[in-house]
Amino acid sequence: MQEYIKIRGARENNLKNISLDIPKNKMVVITGVSGSGKSSLAFDTIYSEGQRRYVESLSAYARQFISQVKKPEVDSIEGLSPAISIEQKSVSKNPRSTVATMTEIYDYMRLLWANIGIVHCPICKSKVQKTSLSEIKEEIIKKTNEKDKLIIMARIAKDKKGAFKNVFANLKKQGYQRVLVDSLVLDLDEEIELDKNKRHDIYAIIDRILVKKDDEEQESRIADSIEIASKLTDGGVAIQINKEISEYSERYICVNHEDIVFPEVVPRLFSFNAPFGACSLCNGLGSSLEVDPKKLILDENKKISDGGVYISGGTSKNSWTYHLFLSFLKANNIDKDKTYNELNEKERETLLYGNSNKFNFNINTKEYKYNGKKTFEGIYGLAKKRYMSKDVFSETLLEELENKYMTEIICSSCNGDRLNEIVLNITINDKNIIDVTKENIKKAYEFFDNLKLSEKEIYISKEILKEIKERISFMINVGLDYLSLSRATKTLSGGESQRIRLATQIGSKLTGVIYVLDEPSIGLHQRDNDRLLATLKELKEIGNTLIVVEHDEDTMKESDYLIDIGPNAGIYGGNIVAMGTPKELMGNPKSLTGKYLSGIEKIQVPKKRRKSNDYLEIKSCSGNNLKNVNLKIPKKVFTCISGVSGSGKSTLINSTLYPALMEKVYKSKMYPLEYKSISNYEDIKKIIDIDQSPIGRTPRSNTATYTGVFDDIRDLFSETKDAKMKGYKKGRFSFNIKGGRCETCSGAGIIKIEMNFLPDVYVKCDVCNGKRYNKETLEVKYKGYDISDVLNMSVLEAYNFFEKIPSINRKLKTLIDVGMDYISLGQSSTSLSGGEAQRIKLASELSRISSGDSIYILDEPTTGLHFEDVKKLLSVLNSLVDKGNTVIVIEHNLDVIKSADYIVDMGPEGGDNGGQIIAYGTPEKICENELSYTGKYLKKMLGE
Repeated sequence: MQEYIKIRGARENNLKNISLDIPKNKMVVITGVSGSGKSSLAFDTIYSEGQRRYVESLSAYARQFISQVKKPEVDSIEGLSPAISIEQKSVSKNPRSTVATMTEIYDYMRLLWANIGIVHCPICKSKVQKTSLSEIKEEIIKKTNEKDKLIIMARIAKDKKGAFKNVFANLKKQGYQRVLVDSLVLDLDEEIELDKNKRHDIYAIIDRILVKKDDEEQESRIADSIEIASKLTDGGVAIQINKEISEYSERYICVNHEDIVFPEVVPRLFSFNAPFGACSLCNGLGSSLEVDPKKLILDENKKISDGGVYISGGTSKNSWTYHLFLSFLKANNIDKDKTYNELNEKERETLLYGNSNKFNFNINTKEYKYNGKKTFEGIYGLAKKRYMSKDVFSETLLEELENKYMTEIICSSCNGDRLNEIVLNITINDKNIIDVTKENIKKAYEFFDNLKLSEKEIYISKEILKEIKERISFMINVGLDYLSLSRATKTLSGGESQRIRLATQIGSKLTGVIYVLDEPSIGLHQRDNDRLLATLKELKEIGNTLIVVEHDEDTMKESDYLIDIGPNAGIYGGNIVAMGTPKELMGNPKSLTGKYLSGIEKIQVPKKRRKSNDYLEIKSCSGNNLKNVNLKIPKKVFTCISGVSGSGKSTLINSTLYPALMEKVYKSKMYPLEYKSISNYEDIKKIIDIDQSPIGRTPRSNTATYTGVFDDIRDLFSETKDAKMKGYKKGRFSFNIKGGRCETCSGAGIIKIEMNFLPDVYVKCDVCNGKRYNKETLEVKYKGYDISDVLNMSVLEAYNFFEKIPSINRKLKTLIDVGMDYISLGQSSTSLSGGEAQRIKLASELSRISSGDSIYILDEPTTGLHFEDVKKLLSVLNSLVDKGNTVIVIEHNLDVIKSADYIVDMGPEGGDNGGQIIAYGTPEKICENELSYTGKYLKKMLGE
């Protein structure tokens, strides 16, 4: 077997025809500055080719159902095994997907509850059992003694009124001789008179036996009689031994509530994605979207006629709905020029919910003509009606209605538990399946580890429990013990979802596979890093190759082999700077990474910490796991929010402080999580949240369009002599509108050719040759370059090219400052990583002339950043603070934490055991706190 993956002539993206040998069955880390070509080598070359070869082994028929992978730009790759990619991007947005379903733990839990779960009646909570006929026979033999009087019966009625004459006649016709009525044995040959107004218990007597022990013939007779009784009552058998009655059933049936139908207890019954066990009201979602009346009031202090309320379908004043709304207001004596605040209680009620009174409605416009009587259901009823008839909305409008005007309401039937009442009454050790998924992973493990089971149950569940506990322990090992099994995957961060998939892969126990991972340490506190590294090593030990794109110092030092790509980013990268063991790299003078690992290069601790006595304060925050937190943030300094994963950092800042400030400063409707009060925000002029969401959803959005520099460039081209002679305005130089763009490719520069069962092929447009514009537009030049040439320039090239144009130069300088000098101006925003998108947003904000008194909120801005890039980022953040702004950063990176002026450390643990501020103050002060995990690791960084 080959010991190396041999790559020859890799040229994907910015890779410079590189050739290298990667050792197999080792943990290999690929590192280098942002944009140097790490992902191009790991994902776009190695993983892509491994995937492509697997897909090509399938039949042409099967290939048409699989998304195809194009062949990477590489001469040859030898020694390649099947490849599995574990990235951060693809988190399922499906509301039905949970941590338990994603890890397959829920599949095993369904199997467990179906096999050893105890069924209870949802009304009286009594235990409901089913017993096979052979078990009933064994029970009788065990219970009876020699010469006991045994009667085998079938219950006909239990506690029911009636004379039952037809029932008795039917039984006689079928050949039965006796019945037991209210403890009396009666002969069917005689006339039986019952009081029809009284309740009766009636049993058909199948057989009467005087017991003889160890009599095989009698045992066979008992078995036959039980079978007859079961057929007569659809599974029910009653036994009287010496006047004492016991009842059994082949089906799940409650003796007190026979009308309740219990289905067969099988694994699919516990699935909230199938109709058998899912709650019928919410269809297994646990919640439903409802129109929120409060959200329909857009501005309580704005006139109704000026847009103070949301009128679904009536936002245009020329629309039918708006005219109907005005007529309704007039008929109900509600002044359209009043604000919502000025209306009395009755008027508000009418505005929201309408009434059934008919009113005159007369409209006579170009589009509509009507004269007659109408009713109006109010703005709440209108929004609800339009949402229910979803066909009236485009997908975008529907999404807007859901996000802006609706609220998720917990299902009133299942109370958010997703399953129906019968399934929720099937328990193991007094807990139903949903009770356990609501627990955090650590507590769930304790539940399965401490189950009290009978010998038979242990035998049945042994293998199932082994699988469940193994999968849960893998998740604990990757630092996810604070998550609950019922947590929706759409609420997970990229790092969390990646580590869940990592835990799932370890559970699959595959060997001989190449795992390609993208920064698995993201979102992980230093404390949890050791467990993650142990997990990665375990994956390697069972016979797999790990190729990890990573910037984390510990991961690099623990790797078997390091590949440093660079020396810089974009067109200035794509070469192998150094390869070898971490020790070899530390001794290599060419490797920038090696210098940081050896300590030759480092991010210096600030000589002086800024101080502030002016605090922004938010009190009693209690959303998610927060324990009534009071937070004080010093203004005009650099504050870092730290703490272990799941301790409540994002809940406190992104879900409470940020929306609360937006509500107070901008009067936005943002709906923060619960808090009591916020103070000292009055002098804040701007709040800027710089997250890692994409900067554009379509390939037409690019760096130049997002930062606004393309507007300035188009202005410049429209001012050239050539443009003025031809009468071209600014719009001529846009590739998104008709006029200047190439119409063959609609300004895309490429044309998509669908190939059915082969991957779609994108070919360069042969009319514009990939330049996006038509010939006439490209004739306009500035300093010898056309508009397409400018889009192909890197940020650094463009910065030098436009050095005499201040408006363009200023915006490009900020991109260079945040380390984005390598990307081209025309690079599609969909191809940017989360970290790159965040830094472009940061640059865009920096390019605006700052007046100070702004708050900048960043969530893990070091994602995807090399040590050198972190140094640049810190320089940018400090420049923002120096201009009189407040910077709040949620971060795990110790280089950032040690550089902050003020730290708020959360914990002490994740999930239910977190949600508290355990330390605050300067980094030096945090180090003194015994409870702070951050302080423990920070102490080493500060050299204490």
